Amino acid sequence: MPRRSGELQMDLWLPLLLFWITCASSSPIAGHSRSTQSGGSAAVAAVAVVAPASGPGSEGQRLLSRAKRGWVWNQMFVLEEFSGPDPILVGRLHTDLDVGSKNIKYVLAGEGAGTIFAINENTGDIHAMKRLDREEKAEYTLTAQVVNADTDEPLEPPSGFIIKVQDINDNPPQFIEGPYRASVPEMSAVGTPVTQVTATDADDSGYGNSAKLVYSILEGQPYFSVDPNSATIKIALHEMDREMREEYLVVIQAKDMGGHMGGLSGTTTVTVTLTDINDNPPKFSKSLYEFVIPEDLPMGKTGGNVKANDRDIGENARSTYNIIDGDGLGMFEIVTDAQTQEGILRLRKPLDYETKHAYILKVEATNPPVFSKPMYRLEVNENAPINTVIGSVTARDPDSSGSSVRYFIDRHTDLERQFNINVDDGKITLAKPLDRETDMWHNITVTATEVKNHSQISRAIVAIRVMDINDNAPEFATEYEAFLCENGKPGQVIQTLSAVDKDDPIQGHYFDYRLVPEMLNNPNFTIKNNQDNSISVLAKHDTFRRQKQEMYFLPIIVTDNGHPPMSSTNTLTIRVCGCSKDGEVQSCNVEAYVLPIGLSMGALIAILACITLLLVIVVLFVTLRRHKNEPLIIKDDEDVRENIIRYDDEGGGEEDTEAFDIATLQNPDGINGYLPRKESNRTSSSCQGRDSTPAPTAWTSTSSSTSDSTKLTTTRRRPRTTPSRSTATRAGGPSPGH
Repeated sequence: MPRRSGELQMDLWLPLLLFWITCASSSPIAGHSRSTQSGGSAAVAAVAVVAPASGPGSEGQRLLSRAKRGWVWNQMFVLEEFSGPDPILVGRLHTDLDVGSKNIKYVLAGEGAGTIFAINENTGDIHAMKRLDREEKAEYTLTAQVVNADTDEPLEPPSGFIIKVQDINDNPPQFIEGPYRASVPEMSAVGTPVTQVTATDADDSGYGNSAKLVYSILEGQPYFSVDPNSATIKIALHEMDREMREEYLVVIQAKDMGGHMGGLSGTTTVTVTLTDINDNPPKFSKSLYEFVIPEDLPMGKTGGNVKANDRDIGENARSTYNIIDGDGLGMFEIVTDAQTQEGILRLRKPLDYETKHAYILKVEATNPPVFSKPMYRLEVNENAPINTVIGSVTARDPDSSGSSVRYFIDRHTDLERQFNINVDDGKITLAKPLDRETDMWHNITVTATEVKNHSQISRAIVAIRVMDINDNAPEFATEYEAFLCENGKPGQVIQTLSAVDKDDPIQGHYFDYRLVPEMLNNPNFTIKNNQDNSISVLAKHDTFRRQKQEMYFLPIIVTDNGHPPMSSTNTLTIRVCGCSKDGEVQSCNVEAYVLPIGLSMGALIAILACITLLLVIVVLFVTLRRHKNEPLIIKDDEDVRENIIRYDDEGGGEEDTEAFDIATLQNPDGINGYLPRKESNRTSSSCQGRDSTPAPTAWTSTSSSTSDSTKLTTTRRRPRTTPSRSTATRAGGPSPGH
């Protein structure tokens, strides 16, 4: 009986213990999670769990509680290149456990902990111990933890945060690809682009003006200018002649801080070379040449040389000599020496001094055709239809003969064949549609050739500018994501928005902002025009809560001032966040909603889950106990099993007239916890008393005098259609009736 009572107590405590372990492992009461955002803080409410004290029969209870934990810090920054005599204070960590009387200390780990950054164990102050360089490493990831000052036992889970190295203007602009060399055709028009230079600044472009560069020209004026923002160098003087000066040295400066005083600067040089165009005709050094030729000069032999000089170079200096007049047109010919560029006079027919002793010839030296301009600038609208006449070029034969000229486009400069030209009059037409947002400028080369002499070719550059039409809708300058403080005030500016437009109207951009019609009367937000092509989004009330709605979407229509106007709908995402009293965002994650009784919704759900689990365990326990208390007689006719019970009592053999009462064996506990022995013949007669009724079970009890144990075999058989008999057979022989 005492042993049975102890088993019952253990069975009662087992489900309770399982319930307590389940709650402790699954409920957010026993453990908690926290989410922080850079510059934010988090706090976890303290929750108590009541569990039974260990040991059966104890009625006492012990309180398990979790201390309230709350790290508080703002986003930490440290100035780079700080070289003061003392370590610089980066920031301070603080936990709600630090109330003055607690024996705690702060521990710092992570990148640079102990070497670059040190923490005061008592106050949580973090200091930078070394001089930092943002260009070498911009931020450090660390973790902080509160531990017991005596045992170093953690009192809080570690919390991560980032220390960012704040940029200062300590890097001058640099021209990585300099010095530069560039070329431009002579006689180019004012404003013709020459080349573009680029400077880089290692300082942080997203912070202040440390990396905002402005370009200026220090040397090279008045011949060249530079765009202060794009650093494009352009022609600034009319009719720059290569024959007067071929090369120029230009010095360009890039200065950060937006070009203001105190900014750092860097310089580079650009060597600009004027390339030759055919703008100079050949000229003879003498107006009259005299040659004395012997009467017997063989035909084909040289009778004299003439030379015309050309200030141009290369192909532009090639001249062709022709006899255009005189009384010896049939007697002489002139050819050009490709090496010396001289005209060689040769005899075609025999001479006879007695017939004619002198000849007068007029020789002309010619160049390729000359364009009216060395460079043409044309304009065309981006929506212009095919075959639109963009403009025309003209060239003439500078020679006195005035040969006709034909025009062609060098297809190496127009690979996509976007333009055509009329070979006779030089009109340039559009062959394919143009898109200004894809290519604003198209530079092609046009050639002019004499009809009579195809070797005389000249070239001109044609720059075609694609003019803008309003075919693009404005859109937000970036994908904005605004943060709204729960404790903000009505009328507070949530976000300032601006827009961009790929089009480039002459009058400039002007954008109109408005809410979509279905949002005009929304109770949460409104917009205000800042009169500078931007708007501010304002909150209408101060009752925003993350538990109610974490995120809002505000669609805004942006329209430009083009003809016709273009508009687009852009959506601003607004997140509701927890903020400090100063309005600094601390956490934008949805925190558990705290019920008035002090339990969060998650904790309440966990408790209900634990209670449900407890009920399931109790039901299983009661079911097992009920099955355990059922009699050993099996009532299911389909179930066949065998039970063997062994006892250490020595049997009396055939002389033993005592047997076991089967009914007593069905209750192994008995009345007083022991099994009574009965007469075997009584048992036998008891069994025989049931012969008149069908017995579903046949019991066989066998005893042997040679055995030191007694075996009781119980067998369940399927009932027959005819009444069966139950017999008890002794080892000495069959019972009556068999």
